[in-house]
Parts: sequence; structure tokens; C-alpha cells
Amino acid sequence: MTTSRDFTGKVVLITGSTSGIGAVTAVEFARLGAQVVVTGRRKDRVSAVAKQCAEASPTGAKALEVVADVTNDDDCRRLVTDTIKTFKKLDILVNNAGRGMVSSIWDGDILDKYELIMNTNLRSVVWLTHLCVEHLEKTKGNIVNVSSNGAFKPAALDMFTKCVALELGPKGIRANVINPGLVKSEALGISRNITEAKYNEFYAEWAKKCPIGRVGEPMDMSNAVLYLTSDDAAFVTASNFVVSGGAQHV
Repeated sequence: MTTSRDFTGKVVLITGSTSGIGAVTAVEFARLGAQVVVTGRRKDRVSAVAKQCAEASPTGAKALEVVADVTNDDDCRRLVTDTIKTFKKLDILVNNAGRGMVSSIWDGDILDKYELIMNTNLRSVVWLTHLCVEHLEKTKGNIVNVSSNGAFKPAALDMFTKCVALELGPKGIRANVINPGLVKSEALGISRNITEAKYNEFYAEWAKKCPIGRVGEPMDMSNAVLYLTSDDAAFVTASNFVVSGGAQHV
């Protein structure tokens, strides 16, 4: 273990940490010595990932479990309050919670869908960042926002990250965003009622178009988060870190 990837004593809050990228990242931070806050909407999944974190931790450190919905302002406030009450500080904020949805300008409920997506993927990030900055300033901490490579929400989140990085840089806080390409996730199939076989077929076709020749794994994104929050990235802020296997250029 290198010094730069030793997160011993660091407190890490990861939203959407009950599955996919968030869950893998939480376990990896725990493995590298961090004290982790696991949060999501389902208590059973929160507890399951928290157990994995404790098993991965070199000291068996127990993760803080917080059942919360990031679209609920009071839940976000409670999430931060519980984190500080338990660990007395915050070093790293990973805004990973998000959702996707296929829609058309013709859809009668387009505004409802728009609000759901933006409240989850953008508004919650703004609010949580606001709630956390006073604590991150004390630890000279940093923020990583998980965006994507498509649609209009990522453009807003990417620009928000850059603006925050410029404002908070003088306070010693770094802020970066990762832009994942297609990543394997059971949530994709569940959200669209698609069978596992169909999604495997979809992944195989997508892999043919990717220069690297495969679809992304949650660990690929986790590695990017770990780099950006480590001392190796001490001079990196306001950056878009694209992790797509080159697919964005095809």
C-alpha cells in the first residue's frame, strides 16, 4: 500500500453507496483504511454494504449506516449531521447517487421526469455540497462528483463542479468530476425491465464499439475516485476525468 493511497483516518461520505459504483467505492475506501458512511434508500442494502466495508477494513472499522433519500432536503441535512456527530469531521464527499430515464419531448409527463432526474442528479449535489463545505474546509478535503458522458444533466453537473472548484480552491478544497462510459450495473436492467440475457447481449455489442474492447466495471470508476481523492492528485482540481475506454470518441 502506497502512502498516497492510504486513507487511514479519513472520513468518506458516498451517496448512492448501496450498489454499483458507490458500493464498490465504499468497500475500497474501507479496505484502504477510511471510515465510511454508507447511505441509500433501502435499509437492507445499506446494511449489506456496511458489512462488506467492515470485512474489508484492516481494523474491522464499522461503517456508519444512514438510510436517506438525497432528493429530500431534510434527509441530506440528517446525513451530514449524523456523519459529523459520529466521526467529528469529513474529509471526502463523493456525490454518486443518480438515476437515468429514457424520455421524449413528446411525453406528457416530461416535466415530472425532468424534475425527478434533476433533483436526484444535480439539485442534491448542490445541496449536499453546500452542507459539507464548512466541514471540508477544516480538513482541506475534496469532492468528487460522478457524472456521465451523455445527456444534458452531466453538462450542468460538470460546470457546477468546475465553478465550485474555482471558488473552494483558495479554501484548500479540491473538486473534480468523473465521466463514466457505459458501466455494468443491474440497475440498468431493472429500471427498464430488461432480462439479464438481453443486457449481456447489449453489453457485448457495445464492447465491439469501444476501443478498449469491453464495457466498464464499477471498479474502473472506483479506481478513478480513489486517484482523485488521493495525494497523487493533490494538484488536480476542476477537472473532468473521463473513464470510458475511449468510447466517447467513437
